[in-house]
Amino acid sequence: MLGELAAAQQETERRFQETERLLREQSQETERLLREQSQETERKIQATVEENRQINRQLSQQISNLGGKWGLFVENLVAPACETIFLARGMPVHQVSQRVRKRQNGDTLEIDVLVVNQAHGLAVEVKSTLSVEDVKDVVEKLSRFRDFFPEHDQRRLYGAVAGIGIDPGADRYAYRQGLFVLAQSGETVVVLNDVEFQPRAW
Repeated sequence: MLGELAAAQQETERRFQETERLLREQSQETERLLREQSQETERKIQATVEENRQINRQLSQQISNLGGKWGLFVENLVAPACETIFLARGMPVHQVSQRVRKRQNGDTLEIDVLVVNQAHGLAVEVKSTLSVEDVKDVVEKLSRFRDFFPEHDQRRLYGAVAGIGIDPGADRYAYRQGLFVLAQSGETVVVLNDVEFQPRAW
């Protein structure tokens, strides 16, 4: 009887040890799998981060290229068209300036293109796609122009909007506000206002 009890205890002890060994192996295997998963996750994160960096670099380059094209659009197409507006009305052009900016009391006013002669000025806002809201903004900007640019007080100020694209109705709204409307047409910019148009002076 004692022998059987001792044998049973030994068997129980052996099973405990076997269970401990299996649990240890299982724990080690779990740790190994978690390590591998963690490493794989880290590798995927690093790959995603690098991919995002490349995408950001490409976007920055595209934005930079777009900025260059935008500058060329303004410089090569819009600015000469503004001169044409003045010349067509028998007014000589003395100066064409781009991105004219003034700061005052923490506020800033920027004019994309400013064309002036002795007696007149034309402030032009250039948009990729001209909307009615853009036109409203331009009218508001023109109403503040003399506060920021008192050196032009003696000039009669006109306004113009230019767009590579124009939302439906935005051109008619700008016309009714007394603004010249310039639009891209192939490789040039054309004035959409008809001969009856009377510009508003600010």
